[in-house]
Amino acid sequence: MKGTKIREAKYDAVVIGSGPNGLAAAITMAREGLSVKVFEASDTVGGGTRTKDLTLPGFRHDICSAIHPMAKTSPFLKTLPLEDYGLKWVYPEYPLAHPLDDDSAAVLYPSLTDTIASLGDDGRAYQKLFEPLVQNWDKLAQQLLGPLSFFPENPVLMAKFGLKALQSADGLARSVFTTPRAKALFAGLAAHSILPLDKISTSAIGLVLGAVGHVENWPFPKGGSHAITQAMVEYLKTLGGEIETGRHISSLAEIPTSKVIFFNTTPAQLLEIAGDYVPSRYADKVKNFEYGAGVFKIDLALDEPIPWRDKECRKAGTVHVGGSFEEIVASEQCLENSRHPEKPYVLVAQQSLFDDTRAPEAKHTCWAYCHVPSGSTKDMTEPILNQIERFAPGFRDIIIGKHTMNTQAMHNYNPNYIGGDINGGRQDITQLFTRPAGLIDPYHVPGTNMYISSSSTPPGGGVHGMCGYHAAKSALKGFE
Repeated sequence: MKGTKIREAKYDAVVIGSGPNGLAAAITMAREGLSVKVFEASDTVGGGTRTKDLTLPGFRHDICSAIHPMAKTSPFLKTLPLEDYGLKWVYPEYPLAHPLDDDSAAVLYPSLTDTIASLGDDGRAYQKLFEPLVQNWDKLAQQLLGPLSFFPENPVLMAKFGLKALQSADGLARSVFTTPRAKALFAGLAAHSILPLDKISTSAIGLVLGAVGHVENWPFPKGGSHAITQAMVEYLKTLGGEIETGRHISSLAEIPTSKVIFFNTTPAQLLEIAGDYVPSRYADKVKNFEYGAGVFKIDLALDEPIPWRDKECRKAGTVHVGGSFEEIVASEQCLENSRHPEKPYVLVAQQSLFDDTRAPEAKHTCWAYCHVPSGSTKDMTEPILNQIERFAPGFRDIIIGKHTMNTQAMHNYNPNYIGGDINGGRQDITQLFTRPAGLIDPYHVPGTNMYISSSSTPPGGGVHGMCGYHAAKSALKGFE
């Protein structure tokens, strides 16, 4: 198996795992006229993009990913004709709202101009921070959503981005903004990193997500996240690609011969499946790969829409429920000390306000999660409900169904979510661009025909397919 070429093989490429990145690798290879087969352990494709009736019949809940700002702006996914295969994007009126106790909600409007105007004294500071990113997104996206490059195509733009992005979100917010509303809005964006906000590079996540909100809103697929990967599968089939579901791969002996193998898995699963075929030096490196904090997720069936006190929140697809800047910083700091926040930062998605396929007539869904220590089994239902009730009085009274998943349930559902980590590994500065082994080519397992195409490689978590795309581009060098 060692060596990058196999003379006789049934397939040019085999992919283990059918999440967006695995399918991206398969499609990229198939587009080159190569034969590809994808194996999926579950009965359905999708990885982190599946949708089910988790609470009551007719209430369609996204099991993992729900809102997809990166999918619509992904340089790779933009090249696929997914709309021809049933994918329909839904755009909320606002990408994001952030309710506050003693002030009106901070809102990320689709319009950069409207957002600047809404932030009052911090409008100019917000403009200076985000306008260059919004105006140059197409030039920046390919470089931001990929491995570390020593020779970027737009070095000046990347340098300007890096000066801000490599700072901690805590430090950047305090140095740039003066008002509680702007600070809270940025903290909520940066907290998607699932890291304490005093960590270097947490600003990068906030800057990218904020910019994308102005470039493309934060859309989601009609009918559920599963629509993304279902469309990818249908397109792959037209290219001659094959899919086999319900097939758990536990060793390389279980797959047909192929010239290259893509693992849409974490490094831990690569080692479990490939065993002695992984060079010892590489194995030692990825054994030290760090997985991040986990999540506790709750899905709710509702008798009516969430009764947000601030009506602007009723127009947003996503609501960041965490209160002030200081509260969000404190909540995320708990992760560093393996503690559970009493007032967690909660991400809430309310797709049913804009997509009537998600719930029975006049009913609604609520998708929410908070961050918790890796492997946590603590039930965070009450802290999450308390936080939402805080900004939406009467919320508890409209709940008619509930489903929860702690970190172990998340891991059992998807083996890639080790300890409940939905990002495929801790996304700090040491692992952001060269994960998982600190190599120039982060996708290739040296000396073998194996490649990692999961979110454990750059650019990390999110539904964008870029990890799989870059892994396939690396593998294609051996076919030249």
